[in-house]
Amino acid sequence: MAVRIHIESGIFPFQINSMEVTCYHRNRPGQAVWSRKCECLSWVPEAGEPAEGEVWDQLMRKHRGFSLIELLIVVAIILVIAAIAIPNLVRARMAANDSSAAGSMHAIDAAEVGYFGTYEATIGFAATLPPLGGASPCTPSSTTACLIDNNLATNGGGVGKSGYSFAATGSAGSGSVVNNQFYATATPNSNMTGTRAYCSTDDMVIRLQPSGTITLVASYSACQALTAMSN
Repeated sequence: MAVRIHIESGIFPFQINSMEVTCYHRNRPGQAVWSRKCECLSWVPEAGEPAEGEVWDQLMRKHRGFSLIELLIVVAIILVIAAIAIPNLVRARMAANDSSAAGSMHAIDAAEVGYFGTYEATIGFAATLPPLGGASPCTPSSTTACLIDNNLATNGGGVGKSGYSFAATGSAGSGSVVNNQFYATATPNSNMTGTRAYCSTDDMVIRLQPSGTITLVASYSACQALTAMSN
């Protein structure tokens, strides 16, 4: 279909043969505007009208891609934003993991008290962490007490929970035939998942390593020597 359109700013009218009926071009200084698709274009200039190649150059001038310099500038801006944002996101995530670890330690302590109250005469405190939990549907017993979430009881299936690894150990003190003491630990999986290690003992006080120390609290006595966490 051949249609005649008017192009402004001193360019004479000409014909466009197009497979698209809706094809419009308005040429103003520094501006080219298209509506919808214009495909299979060819121009049939009349007397005094611009040649096809000249019009094509004008139409395509504003449809070129980005230059290499422009792309490099965009990449540089993205890298600057990432350099500012990513460390802040990591710190926020580590703070959230720290809070989650402290909450999990509270849950373990409460579960240990409940377990000891139930099995004081025969077992005392649980020998390890898994007996405090139990898979759903959970039936309470000495091996599945159903006192904490099983994901925490199994230490996230061995890979940790919220960036921390958890453990608990019950033991018999001098002269006791049952586990009358325990200590539990929460240790960051790396220096990118937490800021310090936590522990607690049968006095139910959560203690913490100095900020930046993420090594496992190695024993009951080592835990009791640490500073108590303020509530």
